[in-house]
Amino acid sequence: MLKTITEASENFCIHQIRLPYEISGDVHQKRTLIAYIDINVHANKKYRVYVAYEQNFIQRISKLFLEEDESDEETLIDMALETTNLIVGSAKVIAEKENQDAYTINTPHFLKIDMFDFQYDEAKTIKIENDIMIIAIKELNE
Repeated sequence: MLKTITEASENFCIHQIRLPYEISGDVHQKRTLIAYIDINVHANKKYRVYVAYEQNFIQRISKLFLEEDESDEETLIDMALETTNLIVGSAKVIAEKENQDAYTINTPHFLKIDMFDFQYDEAKTIKIENDIMIIAIKELNE
């Protein structure tokens, strides 16, 4: 699942942000805006996808979509939620095309602005210039 979400994130960087990016397995301890979206896999498993954006990363997206040079905190939170929804929604389509486990996605939620300190099973970091976005997945036990 992380593979399709990473692919969707790469597509977002290529087609929307249009700047070179790097992907690593490191999870940086920087202050980020953290959103999550829950996924229900048709194999009766649930996952939480966390997406944490360093402020400059999400500001870059806000500038792209809203043409705001300096967005307020509320706008950055809205952009974090919308970008999380776009990326995970795109990953859902990629998974369906590749005949992987189909899943449904829920509404994204905002958690906090702070260090990414949540437990996760897998994670990737995407870096554009000096700005990062962390994608992490945790299987939910119910």
